[in-house]
Formats: sequence, structure tokens, C-alpha cells
Amino acid sequence: MTAAGQSTGGRGGGRRAAVLGSPISHSLSPALHRAAYEALGLTDWAYDRFEVDEAALPGFLGDLPPGDWAGLSLTMPLKRAVIPLLDEISETAASVEAVNTVVFTADGRRTGDNTDIPGILAALRERGVDKVERAAVLGAGATASSALAALSRICTGEVTAYVRSEARAGEMRQWGERLAVDVRTADWSAAAHAFTAPLVIATTPAGATDALAEAVPDRAGTLFDVLYEPWPTPLAAAWAAQGGAVVGGLDLLVHQAVLQVEQMTGRAPAPLAAMREAGERALAGRGSGSTGA
Repeated sequence: MTAAGQSTGGRGGGRRAAVLGSPISHSLSPALHRAAYEALGLTDWAYDRFEVDEAALPGFLGDLPPGDWAGLSLTMPLKRAVIPLLDEISETAASVEAVNTVVFTADGRRTGDNTDIPGILAALRERGVDKVERAAVLGAGATASSALAALSRICTGEVTAYVRSEARAGEMRQWGERLAVDVRTADWSAAAHAFTAPLVIATTPAGATDALAEAVPDRAGTLFDVLYEPWPTPLAAAWAAQGGAVVGGLDLLVHQAVLQVEQMTGRAPAPLAAMREAGERALAGRGSGSTGA
């Protein structure tokens, strides 16, 4: 049986979609998308998850039956690996060289997009943040580049990125030049200084910012912590205790999934509230750190 036929628990019939990545068992995407299908009355649609790494991706895509599949959500390590396998990608995806959404068109073309960037903006807008004078980014991975792309649209001044190595610092400065963002880099040892910015985006893995929780100032601005599990993180809890606004990883996950559902199904608006509720239910009782789809 091909990878495309190895379901981890979806419904048969109708159009199909799935999330791919490695590892993938933690993914909340099936809960979110299935909740959307139910709310939209798409009872014959199925959404699954598949363990697929970079080496297996070309074969997986090649095995998908034409006409059956509506789209794919992609998490690490596939967001860049998929680009050569697509017919076209959006300007948003090209800006960070990362695709997290593939839509199969009626004529058989594979189109790629990045819904993480507008998802970040939508999650911030939901908390009343649509413009900032300066910002700070903790970390320098793939999510950090998406954060910079989002900040290019709402930050009018400098962005300081706190990183652990000069190599990472160089990467962030290069992304800043590419995205037309005024990026300054600083060593991770000074990361507590980030908290003077009106917007702080933490893009690091679980546990990386725990030691910074004691440094949250009395007058905190807005923290966007991209983790969603466990939640709240020590940093997010300390931030909220000081009266600062907190945006979490589930907010990002839901908003980017809303855009995926709309692209894959052609139905808008997607049911944001139902998807958020499904994500909250799926997270109940879980206890390991997770980011991404």
C-alpha cells in the first residue's frame, strides 16, 4: 500500500486532505480541519495525518490519485523541501522560502502558499495589535523568519532578534534585508532586554524561555509565544500575571488553519470558533511542548 493510502484515522469518500511531516503524531491539524468540515456540512470530506520525511515526499505526492485530493498542510521538515515539487508558489511563500499549504487545482496543478504569515497577523489583530513602533524576536529558526515577514507589515521601526550564535545572527540579518525589515541582532544572554519592546515574539522550542519568566517587567506589552503545548508556558504565565497581553501558539495554529480550509474547500469564512474549540478540546490532558501544524 502506498503512503497516500495509509490513513491514520479519517473518513472515506468525498475530497481528501491531510497534514504531512516528521514527527507528526502531535499534530492538531486533523482536529481543526475535521471540525471545520463538520461545521461547513462537508460530511464526505476526510482529513488525516501522515508521517512523511523529505526523502519520502516526492513519492507521496506522486502517488496521490488525481481528483481525490483537495490539499495538504505541511510542517517540518517539509516546508522548503516541497517547493521544487510544486508548479507555483505565492509571493508570501516565496518571501520566506517556506510552504505550509498545498492546494490541488481542478487542472491538476500543485500550488503552494504560506498561511503562517497571515496567521500571525490575524492572531495579533485579534488582540488589537495592528501596528507597533518596534519589536523583538526570540530565536532564529523557520518560525522566526515568518515572524519577520509578518513584522515587515506592521512594525514601523527596529526589530531586535536574540540568538545563540553568530551564524544565526547572520541568518536573521539576511532575512531582514530580504524582507526589508530593520533587524538588529543581540546575544541570547541579553534576551531579557527584549521585554522592553511593545511586541515580543518567542519562536523557540519548549523550555528555552523558561528562565526568562522572572525577568518580565511590571509594565509588559504584548507577548506572542508560538508554543501551544504545554500552555501556558512559564513565560506566558508570568507575562499575563503582570497584566501584559498574551497571544499563544493555538491562536496562530487556528488562524493559519482557517486560511487553509478556505483555500482547500473554496468555502469562506471558515468556522474560526468551532476550530478553536476543537483545538482546545484536543489539547486537554496533553503535556509535551509543541509548535507548528
